[in-house]
Amino acid sequence: MIEAMIKGFANIFRPAKAGLAMVLGDLEKQVMDTLWLKKEAAGKEVFTEIRRSRTIAITTVLTVLERLVQKGIVKKLKSDGVYIYTPVFTREEFADKVSQAVMKGVLYIAASSAVASFVDILADTDPKELDRLLKLIEKKKKELGQKSV
Repeated sequence: MIEAMIKGFANIFRPAKAGLAMVLGDLEKQVMDTLWLKKEAAGKEVFTEIRRSRTIAITTVLTVLERLVQKGIVKKLKSDGVYIYTPVFTREEFADKVSQAVMKGVLYIAASSAVASFVDILADTDPKELDRLLKLIEKKKKELGQKSV
């Protein structure tokens, strides 16, 4: 189920956006940012936090929370008559899972072009990451029992 949920987010990929907004809508991202910050919160707490930066109805926030529950990235538990929402994944776990799903999709299109593009983009944005990538490749090759480059 988790793989299907993550794949669903990877299918809604918006390359023009930044960060997790590439796979979450603006309000979904705000809700998740609030939950990641607070670790858990009632719907009204999430609403109060978001309302600081935009005009919004509590019903809209509650609807987004319910949709995130249905998508499997937020858990909802009743406590003292109030629903408490918690993120299923940390921000980092979510980013890792979505990144993997997106990369699998890109590699499916054309693996050699995707890998070459990734290396070019990495070199343009942060050349130091090329060394990290090489170390990761070496580590993975050892895990798989292959000889180093």
